[in-house]
Amino acid sequence: MVVTGTCQRSHWAGALCLALLCCATSVSAQTASRPAATSSPSLAGSASVKTHLQSLHYGNVRDLRRGPDGQWTGRATQNGVEKQVTIGPKGTVTAR
Repeated sequence: MVVTGTCQRSHWAGALCLALLCCATSVSAQTASRPAATSSPSLAGSASVKTHLQSLHYGNVRDLRRGPDGQWTGRATQNGVEKQVTIGPKGTVTAR
């Protein structure tokens, strides 16, 4: 009886390990296949980009559009001067 009980426990432990392994592989495959929205989570949407520009003393931020390369472009005012702004995926701002 002791041998049978040990075998049953061993069988259940093996089945549990196999089930956990299958679940972990499934979750890993799902996370690996999701594309990242951008390389910087702080610049995930236009509201975040606008807030980022405002924190750098840009005002009247408008016409924000995200390009296929992950860069945002738009218009903003700084020190009373309207500028074309480009925001890179990592938050780097270029104004012209």
